Amino acid sequence: MTSAPDNGIFDPHQSSLLEGTLPAAGPASLFIDGQWVPARDGGTRRICNPADGSFVGEVSEAGEDDTRRAIAAARRAFEEGEWRNTPARQRGDVLLEVARAIRENAEEFAAAESADTGKRLAESRMDMSDIADSFEYFGTLAGHHAGRVVDAGDPTVASRVVAEPIGVCALITPWNYPLLQVAWKVAPCLAAGNAFVLKQAELTPHTAMMLMNVLHSAGVPAGVANLITGAGADCATPLSTSPEVDMVSFTGGLVTGRLIARNAAEGIKRVALELGGKNPNVIFADANYPAALDNALNAAFLHSGQVCSAGSRLIVEESIAKKFTADLVRRASQIKLGGPTDEAAETGSVISAAHRDKIADYVDRARQQGATIATGGRRATAGDNEGPHSTGATDLSAGQFYLPTVITNCDRSMDCVHAEAFGPTVTVETFTDEAEAIAIANDTSYGLAGAVWTEDAGKGERVAGALRHGTVWINDFHPYLPQAEWGGMKQSGNGRELGPTGLAEYQEHKHIYRNLNPAVTGWFAE
Repeated sequence: MTSAPDNGIFDPHQSSLLEGTLPAAGPASLFIDGQWVPARDGGTRRICNPADGSFVGEVSEAGEDDTRRAIAAARRAFEEGEWRNTPARQRGDVLLEVARAIRENAEEFAAAESADTGKRLAESRMDMSDIADSFEYFGTLAGHHAGRVVDAGDPTVASRVVAEPIGVCALITPWNYPLLQVAWKVAPCLAAGNAFVLKQAELTPHTAMMLMNVLHSAGVPAGVANLITGAGADCATPLSTSPEVDMVSFTGGLVTGRLIARNAAEGIKRVALELGGKNPNVIFADANYPAALDNALNAAFLHSGQVCSAGSRLIVEESIAKKFTADLVRRASQIKLGGPTDEAAETGSVISAAHRDKIADYVDRARQQGATIATGGRRATAGDNEGPHSTGATDLSAGQFYLPTVITNCDRSMDCVHAEAFGPTVTVETFTDEAEAIAIANDTSYGLAGAVWTEDAGKGERVAGALRHGTVWINDFHPYLPQAEWGGMKQSGNGRELGPTGLAEYQEHKHIYRNLNPAVTGWFAE
């Protein structure tokens, strides 16, 4: 395997990891039963880089029939049992080999990720390290969570709980962190011994395609790992309705998550949902001011705010709110925008024109409801090519760039405080004491992540304990660990990814009770 050029330009037809996947005659980007195949109806989709509109590649657009083919292949592979009957330690070794291949080819993976998403290449490179870490974690964990012995309190009884694979899993992943979200699902799914059908977001298919070739090369049997690329109900609905699917894991929007949950309920399928959030970032007056300000920017504007755990709801103690907000606005108005290989850029484009328009609608509603747009609040235009957001190396008017936006004079009656923009926006609210800070931070239908900034250790622990969010950072924002569970409360979803619980999501636990000294009970007379 080889790496991509240092300039980060990605060409699918020159990719060593896609060799044989995209023939010159046309795309064949569905990986079904160990083979690359086109969509049966010949459907295709053009993938373009949202940072400049440049053509990246053409891929197959799966329909319902293609999805059912993939499900059938996964079911056959699971029932035949080659992978599920492979010792867990050996399955783990395969995942460790996948991690090694990702590290070895990190530049090519990162270039493909940035080409599809418009993300800065520097960010994609960091993602590759996190992705390899996830495969390593579950590769190591695989052989250590096969079950446990249960003390029955009787020496004539041998009792144990065994962990078995759940079956065929449908894995549905988003476009914002394409390969990272795939890794969070694929790694524990394979570690547990399952077969899967992966539906990667239709806008960002290339790193998932590359991963399929890596899995195949590492020794995952044909039919165990299947990939479909496509959009819409025709492609996706069978993943939650087919009786041949045992479990659905979905990361994405609330509306789609509700539909999947309803569909899956008909078949009593296992469901794990991560549905985003409106994540509070609480700043107390006694916080480390420079660190809190810097991290407030990172929380809101990393990857142009297209992060499910983005700190898009800033809640600042009233005594420092005026200064903190002014400094935040000043810093946000200076953030440099640019394309993936623009080394001076600090953040990139949003994913598409349609998504940019949704962000614009969100900001317009905030303005109409009485909030103040302190900076940003519009699409980047040709005039911004010479302004403070420009690096001089990227034509901001050619891509889907939206200016970093700070929304002030907010209160809890406004939609912008409760709705998820999933873009480079942050709202600002204030509080007067600890109890009010907690009340404001918990006043949301979501519950994915949040943060509290204070130099008072006791206060930090109290607030963290009171917040109804699945991850809470104290004096930090954004880091995660593969060995620590990730997931939401309330309408941010159910189930967990990562950590031992993330593996258990893909397992059934069976109790086997053995009587070592069977005898007649005498309960019923002869």
